[in-house]
Amino acid sequence: MCPKEEVMKALALLSGGLDSTLAIKVVLEQGIDVVAVNFYTPFCLCNRKGSCKNEARRVTEEFGIELKVINLSFQHLEIVKNPKHGYGKNLNPCIDCRILMLKHAKKLMEEKGASFIITGEVLGQRPMSQYLAALKIIERESGLGGLVLRPLSAKLLPLSIPEKEGWVNREKLLEISGRSRKPQINLAAKYGIADYPCPAGGCLLTDRGFAQRMKDLMAHSEITLNDIDLLKTGRHFRLSLKTKLVVGRNKEENERLLRLANTDDICFKPVEVKGPIGIGRGDFGQTTIFLASKIMARYSDAHDEARIAYQRLPGGEIGSTTTKPMKDMELQKLRI
Repeated sequence: MCPKEEVMKALALLSGGLDSTLAIKVVLEQGIDVVAVNFYTPFCLCNRKGSCKNEARRVTEEFGIELKVINLSFQHLEIVKNPKHGYGKNLNPCIDCRILMLKHAKKLMEEKGASFIITGEVLGQRPMSQYLAALKIIERESGLGGLVLRPLSAKLLPLSIPEKEGWVNREKLLEISGRSRKPQINLAAKYGIADYPCPAGGCLLTDRGFAQRMKDLMAHSEITLNDIDLLKTGRHFRLSLKTKLVVGRNKEENERLLRLANTDDICFKPVEVKGPIGIGRGDFGQTTIFLASKIMARYSDAHDEARIAYQRLPGGEIGSTTTKPMKDMELQKLRI
């Protein structure tokens, strides 16, 4: 335990969203030294067009505090495949994810000489991980029983060690609960915090469309981080057990698909008419090449037939095929 005359230090989990930003601000207002940690996974969704890391860095620069960024991509991916505590509504393993982050936070807390952890969690805000029983499980399995302070909901929760020991003044903490963001937005206005990307941090695994694409990937192949990045872009089609096609929706996505293309992927594009880029991944033969070409024709500017060129990357087999666009009814059967 740190003597009271010393400056108390806390470690804060910072997503870059408003809740974690406010939690830090509330504790800073009590004269406590705060170090922030941002845990990065391939599924974080608190950004403008940047990343969670960039948003967290912006917040810490504004507050004048230290930031540590830790990449948990590989560990998190293993949890997504087989979460001990199951999934939420879609493919979100929220409880297991939180335990993973807090276990790493505990190690960093000890390294930094901090005495407790701060999070932006709000009681009742998220149905899987932010109700009382789940919060207790998360603390217990992360080895941080009593050492997690949730400033935004503290008055609605059992006393934490920082409150019992007088390290923080409980009366200056808050009692926010539920899914409404109005209390946080009002508090942000009080603190003069206006430049935030989203009301709270988010996760792609809670998105139904992304979760469906992720489930398809898990069912058909080994998963790499490149595969996950590919899931975030374009329209996705399952052509066979071993092949899929991703079709860009605009110039930005076309360029991104080309950057994400791997060796042995096949690049499809229309000839003589405008249209998107398509990246085929898997064990393509002439049947699946023709099927992919029909999809590419559907999204081109061709009214009747279109010639679709294809090339195995980088600089491999080249060919083209002329085909009518795939009909929408058939297209929807293949779309993930």
